[in-house]
Amino acid sequence: MSVTTRTLDCTPDELFAVLADPWVYPTWVVGASRMRGADNAYPAPGAKLHHSIGVWPFVLDDETIVEVWAPPHRMVLTAKTRPAGEERVILEVKPRGAGCVVRMKEYPVSGPVRLIPKPIADALLHIRNLETLRRLEWVARGRAGR
Repeated sequence: MSVTTRTLDCTPDELFAVLADPWVYPTWVVGASRMRGADNAYPAPGAKLHHSIGVWPFVLDDETIVEVWAPPHRMVLTAKTRPAGEERVILEVKPRGAGCVVRMKEYPVSGPVRLIPKPIADALLHIRNLETLRRLEWVARGRAGR
């Protein structure tokens, strides 16, 4: 399991305001290239984000499902990245001073991605998720007018 922790210069509420908006998902998720739609119930558990991954012209339509929505502390997603498989993504948020600390855990749950040796997969996910959390912070700060 890849674990990436970062201190962000935004509050947990500001962060969860971004997480609650499906239309900014490709802005902060590395690899997501566009949004195609979201269930009306998003971000309630069971709701889906309909997005695409990849770089044009190699773009695949896929979806991400909300498993847990517990603002301002926790969100759990199952991200489908077919044909590679599915990954579980866990975001845990704790306030710290005027900002917050986010711990992002990610691990494969199905498909060929489970065959990648764990140290290699964890290292690649960690690098990707450092950038993902950096982008998430920028979007939260921008929405908050900072």
